Formats: sequence, structure tokens, C-alpha cells
Amino acid sequence: MARRPLPRILSSGTASLSRGRDFARTAADTATDVFHPLLTIGRGLRVLASAGRRKWSETPKDKRGPALFLGAACVLVVALVPYGPLLALITLMAAAAWRGRDRTPVKTGPSDAETERLGSLYEALVPYFSIPEDPNPLFAHGGDWDKAFSGYEFDEAGRVTRLHIRYPAYFTDGEAASRARIEALLHAKSGRGREYLFDWDEEGNQLDLSVLAALPTGIAAQPFVTSPGETVLGFTDAGCVQRTLPVLEGDEPRDVPPVIWRTGPRSTEPHLLAVGQPGSGTSTLIRSVALQALRHGGDVLIVDGGGSGEYACLSGRAGVLAVECGPTGAQATLEWAAQETERRLIATHRARESGRPAPEDTRRPLWILLDQPSVLAHLAVAEGGPDPLAQLQVPLRHGRPAHVTVVVAEHFDHLELLNDSVWQHTRARIILGPAGIQQIADVLGLPPHTTPTAQVPPGRGYARLGTGPVHRLQVPATPDPYDEATHPAYRQAVLELLPGRLAPGGGGGRDHGTLDKPLQGHPPAQGSALGAPEIPA
Repeated sequence: MARRPLPRILSSGTASLSRGRDFARTAADTATDVFHPLLTIGRGLRVLASAGRRKWSETPKDKRGPALFLGAACVLVVALVPYGPLLALITLMAAAAWRGRDRTPVKTGPSDAETERLGSLYEALVPYFSIPEDPNPLFAHGGDWDKAFSGYEFDEAGRVTRLHIRYPAYFTDGEAASRARIEALLHAKSGRGREYLFDWDEEGNQLDLSVLAALPTGIAAQPFVTSPGETVLGFTDAGCVQRTLPVLEGDEPRDVPPVIWRTGPRSTEPHLLAVGQPGSGTSTLIRSVALQALRHGGDVLIVDGGGSGEYACLSGRAGVLAVECGPTGAQATLEWAAQETERRLIATHRARESGRPAPEDTRRPLWILLDQPSVLAHLAVAEGGPDPLAQLQVPLRHGRPAHVTVVVAEHFDHLELLNDSVWQHTRARIILGPAGIQQIADVLGLPPHTTPTAQVPPGRGYARLGTGPVHRLQVPATPDPYDEATHPAYRQAVLELLPGRLAPGGGGGRDHGTLDKPLQGHPPAQGSALGAPEIPA
């Protein structure tokens, strides 16, 4: 069948129609640009009119009469004022232009990249949150992630910062191993190098994932607002504790949530164990605790097993009974501490039997601070001497009623050298520096509620007091003030907190039963360096 040709007017007018459409489109765009102010004002007048109608409909009927009278009075005043109608018209046009302006459209959903990332997270969770017997699975390959992810937030780089997940009720969220698998998967898929908080709601079958902000590292040692018996170990996340402390971060005052360790006869965690890698900040923690103890009028004994001289700034200071670095001096000092603990117990017991208050010298806090004591124990055994750590059993077991507190700082590599008394009686635990989840759980008794990162600043770690929760921790910057490699402002802050030096020959002892003079890191003579406490018969 032959094809009939198009009419002449159609075949010859195609080019003319194309040119006409282009001309019409150009004219429409030009008219839109020219009349854009009028369109904006008209859109604004429509918005104002609808707002006025809505306001009028919401006005009670008994108040509409006074409202009309007030409006008429305003119109009359505007009409009588010189240039009033013109100013009113200008004001109305300006208000209409403002209300009718183009607004940036609000983002109502994730972008393509964010959608792809959410889909990847959903598919990765399918093997863990689904079983073949489920007739209507919430997680299924190729399923809709909108049903499982009810809330999400992203940062500028497109990485997840917050995610709310619903999971099936048959998931074994009561088992730590099951939760750990999910947390490890989300940590890997959401981006490494950040610390995530996982909040499990077993009752509602929901999991909240959020990225934690870094803890402040610029808070130096300073006089903290605490009462005697309270020691600031560091600072943690807001909402984890029910208290804040006013501090200075540089020159800026802030209120930060602290981790408070309470010591004394009523403390349930009378002794502390801090564990970390070299350079993680355990010595910084010891110095911070020592400065706070001295500020509240306590006596301090320091045993520096590492022999690095990081506690030389405390030698000869008021309240510092000894700073020992050798095995012989450490043995003598810890032996005196054990005898002093026994003397305090006997004096307190006899005072209570006679109905009198305990003597004042038995109520003054005594702090025994040991940094890497396993090194001294190894040297003592190598020299054929007794283990200095054996002398810690009495202060650890009976130190709480005698106001004696023991703080031990050790490295991960030497933990097996600590005796059972240290592990049994140090119910306050701290881990500083990079550590695996299993290492943290072995020391603290519980895994952390966040995902540890491989690189952390000095003094950063986790703390657990007794049977309480695990808190993130940042120890206040308390460097050796004689170390010129540290920040000058931090060194000056430590120098300002140090107590005054003792007069030459003045002795470090205060009362009966204390050391006669501070030990300056050399082996003392048994008869002269130690004032043997007189235990009443």
C-alpha cells in the first residue's frame, strides 16, 4: 500500500513551528523575569490573606466586635496621618515581598549516596536479624530499609552519625556475644576511626547508634571544687553522671561532668588500679591524685618503680612523706606503711572501746601511690630480697577503716606480676591508652559501651568504680613540671598546685607514727630514715 504524502502546509511548516515554540519559550522566560517582583508580592499577599482569615476564624465570636473596632480605628488613624496611606502601602508591599520570597526547599529525605549507604547497612544486618522460619521478616535481602531504620543522621562527609534500628524480637539481644557481633559490624560499616555509642533497648527491640564527640583534652590540673574524700579521676560524657564541675579550659570557664572517686571509711571502692601502655598517662593520673590528696591535707607516700624521676617535683614538699625509686627504699617504706596501718587500727579500736573519738593522727588520710611496682618486685627478687608488694596486703585489706588508700599503676605487660591482694581489693579500675575490648573487659570486668579507637590522646581511657557502669575518661593534664617537652601552661598549672617545700632539716613527719624525713629516691638507713611506729602494748 502506497504511503500518502503529508499536506503541503504541514510538511513545509515544521521549521516554522519549531522557531515559534522557541520564541514563545523565550518570551515566557523574559516575562517571568520582568514580572518576578509582582509575582513575589502577589504570592506574599496571598499568604498574608490566608493568615488573616485563619486568625479571624480562630478569634472567638465575643471578641470579633472589639477586634473590628480596633482595626477600624487603626485605619482611621493611618488615613489622617500625613503620608499615612502611602507609608501603609509601602509597609504592606514590603511585608508581602518578604512573605512571598523564594525559600530554599527543605531536605525531606536522604541523598542518593546516603540511601546507598543505608541500603548497604541494611543488607549487612540481614544475616544477623533474620531466620528462615520468619513468615514476614523485617530484614530480608532486597527488602525495604525504611521499615528497619526509623531515624538517621549524616555528617558533611556522608557518614552515619546517628542511626535508630528496629530488630526482630527473636534476636538474642540478652547475650553479650550477639550484641558484640552487631556492634563490630556497625562499627566497620559506618566508618572506623570514630567512637560509637550503642544503646540497646531490649524491651522495645531497638538499638540506637550515635557517634560520640571527643572528650576535652585541654583541661589542666587545677583546684577542683570537691570535698575531702572526693578525687576527680577525670572527665566523661554529659548524661553519664549526675554532676558537673566548674573548670577552666585554657581561659574559658566550662561545666563538665567528672568521674568522682570517693575514698574513706564509708567508701565501697577504697583502692584504685590503673592499667595502661607506656605513655598512656598512668603517671599523669598518679600526679593528679597526689596533688588532690595534698590539697585536702593528706599524707602521701610515692613509690616510683620505673625510676624515671617523674615525681621529683614532689620530693621535699609538705605532706609528702617519701618518694622512693629503689627496691630497698620501697621495701622499707611499704613495711612502715603496713605497720602504720596496724597502729591506726589499734588506736582507733582502743579509742572506741573507751568511748572516745579516734585520735586525729589516725583520721588523717594516708595515700600510698605506686607506679610500676612490678619492676621493683623483680629487682628485689633478683637481688635475693623479699617482694615489696607483699607488704601491701595489710594496707589493702585493712586500709579503709584506717583512712589508708592505695593506688597502683601498672603496664599491661606486667599485670601477671601483681599479687592476688591487688586484684582482689582494688575495686576501682582505670584503663588508659589504646586497648582491645577483651583487654578492657579483663581489667574492668565489663566490656566498654563504646567502640575503642586505635589512636587516643594521653590520659584517655575508661573507668569503672566497683560494680557501676563503664565510663569514658579523660584525665586532666598533669605533666611533670620539670619536663620541658610538655606544654608550658600545663607545667605552670602543676607548679601552682604544689605545696611549699619543707625547711632544711625540718623533717617530713607531722605527728607520732609518720616518717621522720622524706626519702629522696635512695636507699635509707633502717634506723634513721624510718621512724618506727610505737604500737601501744
